[in-house]
Amino acid sequence: MNRREFVRTAGTATVVAPAVLRGQTRRTNLLFLMSDQHQREASGCYGSREVMTPNIDRIASRGVRFDRAYCQAPVCVPSRGSIITGQYAHTHGAKILADALPDEASTVAHYFRERGYVTGAIGKMHFVDESRRHGFDHRLYEADFQRTLSPQERERLRKDQGGAGGIDGRPSELSARFFQDNYYAEETVNFLRENRNRPFCLWSSFLMPHTPLVPMREYYNRYDPAKLTLPNRPAADLKGGFEGHLIRAKERGWYGQTEASLRRSLAGYYGNVSQMDACVGRVYDTLCELGLDKNTVVVYTSDHGEMAGAHRMWTKHNMFEQSVAVPLIVSLPDRALSGTHRSELIEQIDLFPTLAGLCGHTAPKNLPGRTFAPLLRNRRYSQREFAYSEYYFCHNVFTRDDRYVGKPPILMVRTDRWKLNFLDWGRSELFDLQSDPGEFRNCIDDSGNAGIVSELQAIARRMLAS
Repeated sequence: MNRREFVRTAGTATVVAPAVLRGQTRRTNLLFLMSDQHQREASGCYGSREVMTPNIDRIASRGVRFDRAYCQAPVCVPSRGSIITGQYAHTHGAKILADALPDEASTVAHYFRERGYVTGAIGKMHFVDESRRHGFDHRLYEADFQRTLSPQERERLRKDQGGAGGIDGRPSELSARFFQDNYYAEETVNFLRENRNRPFCLWSSFLMPHTPLVPMREYYNRYDPAKLTLPNRPAADLKGGFEGHLIRAKERGWYGQTEASLRRSLAGYYGNVSQMDACVGRVYDTLCELGLDKNTVVVYTSDHGEMAGAHRMWTKHNMFEQSVAVPLIVSLPDRALSGTHRSELIEQIDLFPTLAGLCGHTAPKNLPGRTFAPLLRNRRYSQREFAYSEYYFCHNVFTRDDRYVGKPPILMVRTDRWKLNFLDWGRSELFDLQSDPGEFRNCIDDSGNAGIVSELQAIARRMLAS
């Protein structure tokens, strides 16, 4: 191998750092596998008896599964910004879908590159402004995939998939090469092969199972709509809480979705999950084939969840568990505590300091997250008292008239028992997750809960001001 090597980045050749000497190749690498809009419970390793995720399950069997991990914003751009910066959205500045992560944001990629790692981001990172690299030397994204198709093929793909927000579940008529996640998996495999002798920090980020719900036929056909278990959808769902969720669900046609339509949508969503899982498997197989699993920390998570018909809603943009909770699996090279799970509250901003420590480095001191590395070594850990998330209303995707855009965000504070979704200008929601884990009864008006509400409101205000 030449001491100077080249990697492709957005169609150009970029010189990267000289190859690391043989004696340094056993430094701990980081492989971050990420999906988009994966509901935590839509995984075999999280207890689903219907959704088939053999590859994610395999990583879980070799690592630790976290059962109560939460994103910092239940929407793509701010959530992803929080993961790579270790900061809340109100600090890193990308609060809504239209916000680009600022140039000056310090990221996990900057951190690892400064320590001699080759850094790569392949797939959907959702920086908004893709000219901003945010510390990643090697960057491949949707425009690179689109160049693999002719104009006629791109039109076929558009017609086959429909709009990005569509929830009509059906099989695609197209082959594998029309799906960008397959391209991202192939390019991730290439990156691993080309950089096997360097320490690397690699993000491999897939689009699925995000809508539209039109997977390849082989994955859609794995699920018989007639046999799928439907989510609980009470007739009065959403009517006791923040009115915006009910308005949005009705405007988008979700609230009155028929059972037959819901079954097809679920088959499409679960097909998307399984198709994404196959891409995860291809990457993980290559990691193991190259022997890199022996010195690589592997993480699997998603930027947020998916309602998948629960509470008569789809997508995200709310603080229900299906939307704000995320799958999180961490596997260490020595496979410590393999196949175990933890119930502590975890925030995704905790990943930055945790991964720095697991790779043998000291985390930056200005990060608000706390390392949960002790949980991966079965050591003492001072757990969080609550998990926090915030949602700023996005243009064009919440209500048609954008009536809430520009208003203060929904602030979630979730403790072991309680969850408060706080609006200082509208109706807030309080759920007793001990007696009402499905979040069907807003108990904020109960006289006995006034003290709890006051305490959690104070936490929410303090977190937003931090």
